[in-house]
Amino acid sequence: MTTSYDVKFWEIRSNLSAPRPGKPRKTISHTIRWTVGGQPKSKTLRNKEQAQNFLSELRQAARAGEAFDIASGLPVSQLAMQPEPAGPSFLEFSQDYVTSRWRSSAARTRETEVYALLSLVPALTGDLPNRPEDELLREVLRTHLLLPETRRAELTRRQGLAVRWLEKASIPLTDLADAVVVRKALDAISVTFTGKEAAANTVRRKRAILHHLLELAVEQKKFVVNPLKEVKWVRPKAVVAVDPRTVINPTQAKKLLAAVPKVGRTRGRRLMAMFACMYYAALRPEEAADLRLKNCTLPEKGWGLIILEKARPQANKRWTNSGQTHEPRSLKHRAQKETREIPIPPVLVVILREHIKEYGTADDGRLFRTSKGKPYSASAYSRVWQETRALVFTKAQMSSPLAARPYDLRHAALSLWLNAGVASTEVAMRAGNSVEVLHRVYAKCLDGQRNTVNGKIGRALS
Repeated sequence: MTTSYDVKFWEIRSNLSAPRPGKPRKTISHTIRWTVGGQPKSKTLRNKEQAQNFLSELRQAARAGEAFDIASGLPVSQLAMQPEPAGPSFLEFSQDYVTSRWRSSAARTRETEVYALLSLVPALTGDLPNRPEDELLREVLRTHLLLPETRRAELTRRQGLAVRWLEKASIPLTDLADAVVVRKALDAISVTFTGKEAAANTVRRKRAILHHLLELAVEQKKFVVNPLKEVKWVRPKAVVAVDPRTVINPTQAKKLLAAVPKVGRTRGRRLMAMFACMYYAALRPEEAADLRLKNCTLPEKGWGLIILEKARPQANKRWTNSGQTHEPRSLKHRAQKETREIPIPPVLVVILREHIKEYGTADDGRLFRTSKGKPYSASAYSRVWQETRALVFTKAQMSSPLAARPYDLRHAALSLWLNAGVASTEVAMRAGNSVEVLHRVYAKCLDGQRNTVNGKIGRALS
């Protein structure tokens, strides 16, 4: 234990609630601040009287000439009275949470959960001296502490010091029974790693992961009820509907697909059929990545059929079982071995037949891969798409969200089907979504359709 007699105190600081339109800010807690040996310390309590009593005890100990522990900031006499923390720290429980869900989770799910914990674990720590930079703390969490032991990277000396600091500084899990601590956690997930306001969808996703973690704690009898339920917190409103400005009409889609082969030496030509599947069959990119010849019925005339069996999403090698960036998984929202049938129009049948004739298939039957037989990365096909947009669109369209991402081809397909009057149940079956999701997310107007609708309304009015 390292102690010091150099102790300084500040007045108690009152913490106000976040500003809301038309409502006065309220005092929600009180923070006691002091230094021991030049190291800043603080403690936040909800009740003002409790805060005053705590500060009074510290001042009395200092006036009596008592030594203070630098690590905890407490007088030696109080330190001896501090009970040992019961149960795991938040870091330890987070490690158990990740491990318990690893086997049954997809690679992207593992990555998303750890990403949320990168915000939470460094925030839920005590005031120990020599705190490493947050970027270093996130690094050791991502590459070591929040991975199964067999996947952990070797630590440098600097990283090892950061790991030991985190293990000592992480607060007990049971501290989250205090609403002030819960709000500290919610504040942490509400900002980016650079301190800017986080996107609503990101905040809601991280909050859901914190909720699941604390539900596991309730299940293990660490809490009687989930502490999140005891805190009044307004979730940010997330955008769930597709922005109609992103949706292209059939003419624009045909021009874009015709321009794809003009990009690069061979990459555009190899990718055109993949983009066509996203538009004419509403495939997700990861579904197109695993499309195989055996999944396709391609007659010489008329409509064909695609029977999807698996998807091949992309993730960092750190999170996959195989150690590869692309790993086959069951279809989204589907059980293992469940398939999805999608009738495809003659235009796509022709495109796929020509693609297979020119490029053949991979050894495992996949249609879309690089010249070396590997799946296309999201960054690779996204670059091709941006170059294609530049060939077709005006400057105004290029600066707009119109078909800004390859995924917007799927949005355009589903919007087209729904606006054409296809029954929602049929569209849902082909798209692999629920009817509710279709009406809430995809039922949007096509670019350029507003003039048609306005004309109909104008004729009715006249």
